[in-house]
Amino acid sequence: MATSTRKEDKQDERAQDAADEQASNDQAEKQQDDADAAATANGQPDGEASDDDQPDAESDDSTEQAQDEKPQGEASGEDDSDEEPQDANDESPAGKPIDVPGEASLEVEFNTYPANSYAHDDLGFEEDDLIEIYRNMLLQRRFEERCRQMYQRQKISGFLHLYIGQEAVSTGSIQAIGLGEDTVITAYRDHGMALAMGMEPDACMAELFGKETGVSKGKGGSMHFFDAERRMFGGHGIVGAGVPLGAGIAFAHKYRSDDEICLCFFGDGAVNQGAFHEAANLAGLYDLPVVLICENNQYGMGTHIDRAMAESKVYRHAVSYDMPGSVANGMDVFSVNKAVRDHVEMAREGQPSLLELKTYRYQGHSISDPAKYRAEGELEERQGQDAIARLHKYMLDEDLASEDALDEIDDEVKQETKDAVEFAEESDLPDEEAIYDDVYSEDDYPFLMR
Repeated sequence: MATSTRKEDKQDERAQDAADEQASNDQAEKQQDDADAAATANGQPDGEASDDDQPDAESDDSTEQAQDEKPQGEASGEDDSDEEPQDANDESPAGKPIDVPGEASLEVEFNTYPANSYAHDDLGFEEDDLIEIYRNMLLQRRFEERCRQMYQRQKISGFLHLYIGQEAVSTGSIQAIGLGEDTVITAYRDHGMALAMGMEPDACMAELFGKETGVSKGKGGSMHFFDAERRMFGGHGIVGAGVPLGAGIAFAHKYRSDDEICLCFFGDGAVNQGAFHEAANLAGLYDLPVVLICENNQYGMGTHIDRAMAESKVYRHAVSYDMPGSVANGMDVFSVNKAVRDHVEMAREGQPSLLELKTYRYQGHSISDPAKYRAEGELEERQGQDAIARLHKYMLDEDLASEDALDEIDDEVKQETKDAVEFAEESDLPDEEAIYDDVYSEDDYPFLMR
């Protein structure tokens, strides 16, 4: 991908525009100087009309009356303002002529990252790396299954959006950034992203239980996980609302020149929100170091994307904002990782981009959604493309792990989620006074009274 070249091309275009505008101004000044010189040669003061320009003596009365009624300072050839007269053929204020092409066309090249296109060694992963990737994806799956169980037992209340089926997106993406340096922001289906970033299952489960030991001190709940140390900025409950925040975080990176980038995740439903388009426009306009990542799990609540979006190929929306667009199979952790790596490289060069990761959620929109809107056999077909099962098979086929070793990992993460439940149950609820904490920065507002 010629990312830096593309950015340089945009800079060259802007420089050329400025040069063209300066040349136009110079030409206008020269024309005015020539006109003044010609008038002086004819014995006329600057700005005074020649005899040829005087109105005919036989002109009608209305013309004379109009001239007589001109306010002082508007006599023919006189102008008290500093502005130069503007000819109808002058260029526009932006320095460009108004031009409409005789024929409009658009040639755009998109990148694709299909499944089964990359091997672990293509991406520099060692055997130990694969074990960790597999373990993390399986931890997300077992954690979400435990959450579903706890909700049914009324240990968890409120909203609960499970990430089951989308684990390759979070794990593959986070493996492509500098954890603790680069920033991440996501939507309300955030448990998997939190675990992919290394947040402790104990603290995550405690948050779902509303306990003070939770990642947001028991006040955020399922949709508002947060970890400043790992630079995980949420968890946002409003569809599309996190995208402008992601653009703002990226603006901060650029303003500080810290060479860090922002991964901004959102669902396919967010692409229909105005906030997405406003943020994408600013990202493209200001060359912000952000990767806009659409987790396209095919459904916005119960509505399939093809029934909700005129252009349901999300990556094509990049055209409107003059940024590269790509699509990857979100059910293959290697394809995800390769795609995100490429787009992170663009972001570090100051080139924003849009990446669509096509994935699938096996659960309903939320825990209360039975998902009866799916076509018959659809779920079973998608489960045949499961990302964890795909990696499991790959590791066995490549002799990178044994069946017993992978089963042992499964037993370990199941126990880890069980321990997380015990930790959450034993933790205390927040004090009532804690409701005032973390609303304002107390360092900046020490005068706040409780």
